[in-house]
Amino acid sequence: MRILVTGSAGQLGLEFLELLKEDEVYACDLEGTAASHILDITDLRAVNQAFDEAKPDIVLHPAAYTDVDGCQQNPDLAYKVNAVGTQNIALACQAQNIPCLYVSTDYVFDGQAIEPYSEFDDPAPQSIYGRSKLAGERYIQSLLTRYYIVRTAWVYGQGKNFVRTMIALGQEKPSLKVVDDQIGSPTYSKDLASKCIEIVKSGQFGLYHVTNQESCSWYSFTKEIFKQKGITTHVEPCTTDDFPRPAPRPAYSVLKNYSLELRGFKLLRPWQEALAEYLAGE
Repeated sequence: MRILVTGSAGQLGLEFLELLKEDEVYACDLEGTAASHILDITDLRAVNQAFDEAKPDIVLHPAAYTDVDGCQQNPDLAYKVNAVGTQNIALACQAQNIPCLYVSTDYVFDGQAIEPYSEFDDPAPQSIYGRSKLAGERYIQSLLTRYYIVRTAWVYGQGKNFVRTMIALGQEKPSLKVVDDQIGSPTYSKDLASKCIEIVKSGQFGLYHVTNQESCSWYSFTKEIFKQKGITTHVEPCTTDDFPRPAPRPAYSVLKNYSLELRGFKLLRPWQEALAEYLAGE
C-alpha cells in the first residue's frame, strides 16, 4: 500500500513511520529528518504536486499547528495550517478519489461536561486551536465521502512532550506546582498510531475518539510519572487560575471511545500501563 503521511516529523507521524516500514510511505513535513519530502500543506499547488508524485492509496494527516497558546496569539497561522491546510489535503484526496485519516483534538469541546464526550456530542470549541481543528474536520466531512476523523488528547511520545518536561523539572527542582482542575486522558502516541492504522485497515469510515483508557488531572499525571520514575520531588496541586495562559483550556475533556466500542474494536489500555511502557524505553 502506498501511504502519504503528513507531519512525519511530529510525535504521531514518527510512530506511523515506525509501524509502516513494510509499506511504501511518502513521508512529508515542513522540516525534520523524518521528512523525506518537504511539504507546506498551506500551498495547494505543492500539495497537488506531492500527491502526483506519491500516488498514494490513502493519506494519514496528523500535520497541524498544535501550540495552543501560539494559535490564540496568531489565529491567522492557526486557521491557515489547521483549516486551510486540511482543506488542501482534502481537495487533493477528492481529486484522486482516495480516503484520508485526519487527526483532531479534544479541544473541539467546551470542557463543561461532567461525563466523557462521545462522538455524538456537539462540539463547542473555546480556543482558536479548537476552532481551527474543528474547521479542519468540517472540510474533511464536506469534501470527502471516505474519511476517518480521529480525535485524541494529551498525546506524548517521541520529541518534546509533557512527560519529558516534567521529568526534567523533577530532576532540577525540589518542588513543583501542577494544575489539578483540568481532567483528561493521557495518550501514548504509539498506542494511538497503532489504533489509527487498525481503523484504516478495517475500512470502517467515520468519526472516532481514540485515547488511552481512564482519566486524571495534570497533577495526578505528574504524580504517576514521578512514582514510576522514582523521582521524589514534591508536587503540589494548583488551579488553572494560578497559571493564566493566553488560550482557555477545557476543564474536562475526557473522550468516550464510543465508536470503537460500537464497531467492535478493542479499546486502548489504561494510561498508567502505557506510561510504564513509555518510561521503560526512555
